[in-house]
Amino acid sequence: MTPAESTSSGKNAVAAPTVTDRLVAANRGYAGGFEDPGMDAKPVLKVAVVACMDARLDLHAALGLELGDCHTIRNAGGVVTDDTIRSLTISQRALGTRSVVLIHHTDCGLLRITEEFRFELEAEVGQRPAWSVESFRDLDQDVRQSIRRVETSPFLLHADDVRGFVFDVRTGLLREVSAEQITAGD
Repeated sequence: MTPAESTSSGKNAVAAPTVTDRLVAANRGYAGGFEDPGMDAKPVLKVAVVACMDARLDLHAALGLELGDCHTIRNAGGVVTDDTIRSLTISQRALGTRSVVLIHHTDCGLLRITEEFRFELEAEVGQRPAWSVESFRDLDQDVRQSIRRVETSPFLLHADDVRGFVFDVRTGLLREVSAEQITAGD
């Protein structure tokens, strides 16, 4: 029996298509008209964008980007973690990017959870994750922290063009966060 089949009252029945089935079907349609754009993996604009994984952020449309213009690195909160640094390092050292754009956004889920989430997971599954949630209370302050993490990484070749922004999910506008506005206790 395939994963798409299920048993109901002893009879084999085909389960309703899953979201993944829908995506795979859409890919078949896409591939039917696909033409190799003949692009290199190196981004044309030599920029890497680090942003939140939030489904409301259409980065290419919001930033006026085309296929091949940039590297896009997304994670919960758009925070700069060790894995983000790994991706940026490969982006810069192997694929020639020079600029980094960091984008957090209003109404982010990481504003509503805390590091306690890890302990809740431990209670549920019996093992605490090794990773940090990287939750935050202040969007601007976390953008500044992310800027500093990029600027101080010894692995990155280019930290002179790093800028951070907050995307407003209601208006679609970016608001730049100055790296110099560092508060006490940071």
